[in-house]
Amino acid sequence: MDSPKQVKQLEIIKIALLIAVLVTLPLTISLFRSTGFNKEIFSSELFVDLDLKFWFFFLFSWSALQFNTNFIYRIPRKNRLVDWGLRLVGNIGILVATIAILNLVYPIFIEKDVSNREEDFQDFIFIVVLIIILFISRILRLKIIQGESILENEHLKQQNLQNELSALKNQINPHFLFNSLNTLNSLIRDNKEATMFVKKLSFMYRYILQSGDRDLVFLKEELKFLESYTYLIKTRYRNRFQIDIAIDEKYLDRKIPPLALQLLVENAVKHNEISETHPLKVQIYSQGECIYVENKVRARTTLAEGTGTGLLNLYKRYYMIRKQQIIVDKQNDIFRVMLPLNKMT
Repeated sequence: MDSPKQVKQLEIIKIALLIAVLVTLPLTISLFRSTGFNKEIFSSELFVDLDLKFWFFFLFSWSALQFNTNFIYRIPRKNRLVDWGLRLVGNIGILVATIAILNLVYPIFIEKDVSNREEDFQDFIFIVVLIIILFISRILRLKIIQGESILENEHLKQQNLQNELSALKNQINPHFLFNSLNTLNSLIRDNKEATMFVKKLSFMYRYILQSGDRDLVFLKEELKFLESYTYLIKTRYRNRFQIDIAIDEKYLDRKIPPLALQLLVENAVKHNEISETHPLKVQIYSQGECIYVENKVRARTTLAEGTGTGLLNLYKRYYMIRKQQIIVDKQNDIFRVMLPLNKMT
């Protein structure tokens, strides 16, 4: 998990200085009224008192602001109760520690003890300042959240524009391709094999477009698409490629991610030798609420180019859609992938 954005130190220091100035302002006014602006002001006991309290209020304000705007958000919290507990303990600790240190050093600099009345009033001022700091800290965090929301909204706007552009492109490309395929089909109408090839290719492309906005498709639809795809493969490799499909009819209305079977067959074609002496045979069968796709491994001497993300993509889709996992197994030179079957929803 990424760390939350921090409030800048310069901003915290400015606010802490402002609080210290405002809190010690009455004492400053009293000092100037009693001594005036002359050399005696810097040697008076009142000036030392003012200076000491100013820096203590500054350090107290800085510590409380730092704790409530930055430090507390770096600590992992499991629930709201723990969060409030940490805030309460932390703020009370800062308050008590500051007051205790001030009471300890005050007699050293002023050379007199603080009266109980002065001490109570001083404690009251620290408590009021802490309450103000809590409100300021919340405002600073809300400011950061608002800034992050604005950035996120801008990112979403850019993403939506990109999606709209992609949608416009997809409206043009399929129209052009289907027209081209129809034209090609009319040119080769006398060649039955070529005509069938174009029809299968057209069906495949239409299926890919239609299933693009669906997370799951019926197994019977996927098998029909796979039949068109393997027709193209057989046209290229002839008797060097074989596929055996044995799936119980009771599973045909189950659902799987679109193009799952095609990806696995394509993966077998891409990574295995296909020759007269070593034809490739892919077996697809159902067993125990799962579909298995397997083939004998005969690695190509020169691997076809690919991204290497096909199986990973399928794994992620299964997990994101149904929280299920595909299982990839390679034993005794047999490469096998197990696809869980989802019940129809």
